[in-house]
Amino acid sequence: MNGSLTKEQTLNLRKQFIGPSCTLFFKSDPVKIVSAKGQYMYDEEGHEYLDCINNVAHVGHCHPQVVAAGVEQMGQLNTNSRFLHDNIVLLAQKLVSHLPNQLCMVYFTNSGSEANDLALRLSRHHTKGTEIIALDRAYHGHVVSLIDLSTYKLDRMIDGVHTKPDFVHIAECPDTYRGKYNTASNPNDDLATLYANNVEDILDNIAKKDKQVCCFIAESMQSCGGQVIYPPGYLTKVFQSVRAAGGVCILDEVQVGFGRVGTHMWSFSTQNVVPDILTLGKPMGNGHPLSAVITTKEIAASFEGCGVEYFNTYGGNPVSCAIGLAVLDVIEKDKLLENAVKIGKLMETKLNELKEKYTLIGDVRGVGMFWGLDLVKSRATRAPATEEAAYIVSRLKEEYILFSRDGPDENVLKFKAPMCFNKDNVEHLILKLDKILAELTSNKEH
Repeated sequence: MNGSLTKEQTLNLRKQFIGPSCTLFFKSDPVKIVSAKGQYMYDEEGHEYLDCINNVAHVGHCHPQVVAAGVEQMGQLNTNSRFLHDNIVLLAQKLVSHLPNQLCMVYFTNSGSEANDLALRLSRHHTKGTEIIALDRAYHGHVVSLIDLSTYKLDRMIDGVHTKPDFVHIAECPDTYRGKYNTASNPNDDLATLYANNVEDILDNIAKKDKQVCCFIAESMQSCGGQVIYPPGYLTKVFQSVRAAGGVCILDEVQVGFGRVGTHMWSFSTQNVVPDILTLGKPMGNGHPLSAVITTKEIAASFEGCGVEYFNTYGGNPVSCAIGLAVLDVIEKDKLLENAVKIGKLMETKLNELKEKYTLIGDVRGVGMFWGLDLVKSRATRAPATEEAAYIVSRLKEEYILFSRDGPDENVLKFKAPMCFNKDNVEHLILKLDKILAELTSNKEH
């Protein structure tokens, strides 16, 4: 089936039948992928690409244990999640075993968007509040409730149909390199406090209008916004303020959970906080549509008391949960957290060596298997090097490495590879990056 159409035929059918706003990686010359294994993907001509993009295939593409679990369960039963079945409770139990005690009530969903939408519902029923605080540059999903608070998408809409509702309040993105408060303009300041004070100001304004805060929602580390690592203590201060005002704190680990930071299973642990509601997605099913919302008994009780039952036809179905259980087993069996720590240390060393060599790299930031290179035209001005970032991503594809870029200026090179990425892969990636950065330097000089 995979080889039945030429690339041109596939593109023509896509143009004919797929909505034009559904875009592809590498728009001018998209890659047609027909198979994948581990950290590698293969096109229709058999070329092998090193995958540095797919945080979805968390434990590696087509991991045999994950595939076998899905196939076996599909051969036995897949049905509506309102029937009693072992897999849903076993997966919930296993997830909760990796979490702080207060996070113990699980709702299964099918996507990160659906999980975040449900998290908003839970917070509204619990607090009876209307006002939502989100971070600038955030992306939490494609459904209407989440586009409302995802400026990563909202700010790019040009037809005026979809605009930010009055009940959504956008806080400054706590980016210490490129944000409102940063290491250049505020070198001696406590940046965590400055950014947390911005949230405090929003809470004060909400109170002055006699309105009630519902929730604060953020990714534990911001991915689409440009691989942003928050200053230490930021979330602690924000959580204290939001809870004091009667709101709940939602953390989105759809892109950054399941051990990507290496030192912990969850990225929020690096900030020494525990959310009231946690949302999970992408890595959870290793490519299979599976996500979850995990919260406290108190918030779950408020939701139960709203007078309307909650059910999700496929969220928590037997096949999805079998796959989710296998993913958790593989993370442990293949020691992927330990691998993320080792790869993270190597990436930090190698990327900073490139930074010393090339002034195009303004900032290196990241942890574990989550890294960003903020490219600048000048380190003094920190002006974003958008065209250079596009060139590097395109040239890496020519070298059979799949990479992406993001951030509001699309100048941040993003690394979020499958967790089985190894030392040799890092060396190969750095070698090619060095080569391409040298090309850019040479072109600039001539």
